[in-house]
Amino acid sequence: MTRQYWLDDEDDDDDDRRDEKSKGEGLGLPEGDNMGKLYFKSRTVIVAGEINDKLAQRTVAHLLALAEDGDDPINMLISSPGGHVESGDMIHDVIKFIRPTVRTIGSGWVASAGALIFVGAQKQNRYCLPNTRFLLHQPSGGIGGTTSDMMIQAEQIRLMRERLNQIMADATGQTVERVEKDTYRDFWLNTQEAVDYGLVGKIIRTVDELK
Repeated sequence: MTRQYWLDDEDDDDDDRRDEKSKGEGLGLPEGDNMGKLYFKSRTVIVAGEINDKLAQRTVAHLLALAEDGDDPINMLISSPGGHVESGDMIHDVIKFIRPTVRTIGSGWVASAGALIFVGAQKQNRYCLPNTRFLLHQPSGGIGGTTSDMMIQAEQIRLMRERLNQIMADATGQTVERVEKDTYRDFWLNTQEAVDYGLVGKIIRTVDELK
């Protein structure tokens, strides 16, 4: 005998809830946390704290999910002391990789690898709130092991520095030589200095000022 099943409205509601839940999966939020739905509906990605592989994985998963959901702009709010350069590279590159426009918004402080992520957006899509501070500097890292290994590590740091200087020069319109000189030591900028340097496109105070 063939069994028949009838789907009522309650079953449809369950399907909708499962669909909404699946959108928030992989974003590093506690199971059942309604914040996942809020971030998804508002198309807002938050990058806060140390830049590491876990934050990069969560951020990229969020960006890819939003890109799959539609082509409307994505707002990325950044407040970070920096961290792992390659994790910053991952987010920087995915910002450019996906189809939707990503608008980066600096808040608090945007430093080191955080600044690398920030300039993943086009200049006209880089914003900051009034009290944001920016920090640019050369990469650093511990060197150890055999003499040969230390020489290899030192060379890799040199190549990384050249690459990051080029990225920052392309993003700001400054020369590579100017960026190299400025970032030899910690280079702090307030909001207006960041605009003048070409790091920030516009200082905003309210969400209504976003394009």
